[in-house]
Amino acid sequence: MADESDPTELDFWRPLRRLRDAMDAEIVRLYAERGVDVRPRHTMPLIRLGRRGPMTIRRLAESTEVTHSAMSQTVASLRGDGLVTTRPGDDARTRVVELTDAGRELLPFLEAEWRATEEAAAELDAELPYSLTRVVEDMTAALERRSFRDRIADRLTDVP
Repeated sequence: MADESDPTELDFWRPLRRLRDAMDAEIVRLYAERGVDVRPRHTMPLIRLGRRGPMTIRRLAESTEVTHSAMSQTVASLRGDGLVTTRPGDDARTRVVELTDAGRELLPFLEAEWRATEEAAAELDAELPYSLTRVVEDMTAALERRSFRDRIADRLTDVP
């Protein structure tokens, strides 16, 4: 039962997260049907390594626009699945990640799925009366005019 006094019951982004989760679940289902045991969030790092070659965890994180911590966890998972290996980098603090043969074998399917997913998303976007691509562009422009931080701060007038 929802507690209407709990401010977290309101969540502007919840419907978008649920939509993304549902779409990812469909990708997981497709992978399972094809016998591919990879999480959708692992697809981009695997393709990047396949296309750009071995790179440090930090560079891979920057390349895929996630935090170093998130990529370290992803690499640990991929290593556990036998899809990548790591070795020391140029200094003791860095690790270089590279695909294993098993990781390379998945690339043709992962790249084809990525392209097919982008095409399917574009098709879906074209069916909408106001495309998500346009929404994102318009929200970005609005936030350039007035930041999200300022919009929040203006509503915190009753709190020290």
